[in-house]
Order: sequence, then C-alpha cells, then structure tokens
Amino acid sequence: MVTDINCDLGEGSGQKGAAGDDSIMPFITSASIACGFHAGDPLTIERSVRSAVRHGIGIGAHPGYPDREGFGRRPMTISHEELRALILYQSAAVKGIAESAGATMQHVKPHGALYNAAAADYEMAMVIARAVKDLDSSLILVGLSGSQLIRAAREIGLPWASEVFADRAYNDDGTLVSRTIEGAVLHDTAMVIDRAVRMIKEKTVESISGKIIAIEADTICIHGDNEMALVFAENLSETLEKNGIELKYFGKR
Repeated sequence: MVTDINCDLGEGSGQKGAAGDDSIMPFITSASIACGFHAGDPLTIERSVRSAVRHGIGIGAHPGYPDREGFGRRPMTISHEELRALILYQSAAVKGIAESAGATMQHVKPHGALYNAAAADYEMAMVIARAVKDLDSSLILVGLSGSQLIRAAREIGLPWASEVFADRAYNDDGTLVSRTIEGAVLHDTAMVIDRAVRMIKEKTVESISGKIIAIEADTICIHGDNEMALVFAENLSETLEKNGIELKYFGKR
C-alpha cells in the first residue's frame, strides 16, 4: 500500500511562517503552497518552494479566492471567466518560482471555500480543470475523493489525485462538514491517526452521523494552520510506516 501525506503550506508570513513550514516538511511527501490570494506572498512562496526542494517533497499550487481577511474560507460568487483567470494566475506564479529554483511544480489543489464549491459544482470544477490543463497538461489536479473536481479531470484527460482529510469531519454525502459547525475540525491525535489508517486500508471513513462512506485516498491532507499539524504529521508518518504503508508523493508513482 502506498499513500501521500500533503500539507497546505506557505500560509504564514516572514521568518516565523517559514520556520513552521520547515519543521513539518520532514514528515510529509507533498506541499500545496498558498499563492498570495488567501494567504502568503511572493517571498513566502519562494521560501516554501525552496524548503520543499531541500526536503525532496512534491510541490503544488494552492490557489484560493481573493479573500485574505477570511483566509479564503468564505463563499464567493465569481464568473467562470474570473475563476479561470484566478487559477491560471496563481498556479503560474508558484510554477514559475518552482522552475527558478530548479524544481517542477507537479500539482494544483484549490483552497478552502473554492475547493468545497468546486467539489459539488460540476461547471466550476470543469473551469478549474480546463485552466490547469491549459497551463500544463501534465499537472495533477487534487480534489476531494468522489467530487466533481475528480470527475472533471477524468473527463478531459487531466491527471488527478483523490484527497481525504484525517483532521476533518465528513457529511453523509462525502463532503466536508462546514467549519461553522462544532466538531468539523478534529484535534485528537489518536482519532486522527486511526481515521487515516482506516481511510487507506479500508477505503472508508465514518461521517459525523456515523455513516460509513467509501473513499479513495491517493493523498491525505493535514491542514498547516491546525495547531496540531506538526504533531499529526509526525505521528501519522510513523504510524503509517509501521502499518506497512509506504509514503510516496502521488506525482512520482
């Protein structure tokens, strides 16, 4: 069995943010780097990219809504034309910085409210998938397992990776529980680790109401802004390896 541990990084600023990213990278296999719209800035992007290069992990862009105040987690209504431009602009920024560091950006993973909206909205998902393909047809689109993002990528022949969340609660339909609801974000290390192992070995997750949902876990996300992120990542990588699960970036399989 093989899986990837990814973390959303580059969301801090200055030396403190860079230090936080550096500490978690030894325990993950890919990083999705904020592109400056919901968080981050050009200097932080470059620092995160170079840190990922030093640690030998996969590099991806993490484009989001232009919503720094709400950290990209507030729903927005934008035209498909603007959505396409947002994806192209943000992803190209990380791609260019990665190439300047002698690396190759290999995936794109939408952030926050944009990710959740596209998971359910086929037309949005198709706009995102086509923008990614037009930027670079070898890029891998990361989307929620079973989502419209995965469907769109399949339909246009774009590589994809199905993502699951060990530190988030699920609704019965396989979508993520809104962060406005208590219990949406999990903080118990043992629970997060147990869920992750089950996700990979059994390809299921228990919803917030107790329903067992089928999922595909090409990559497991740990949110970098979760205060337990480093503890989760360290314990998760160790536990998965003990369970005979190889950690490998999905872009290198």
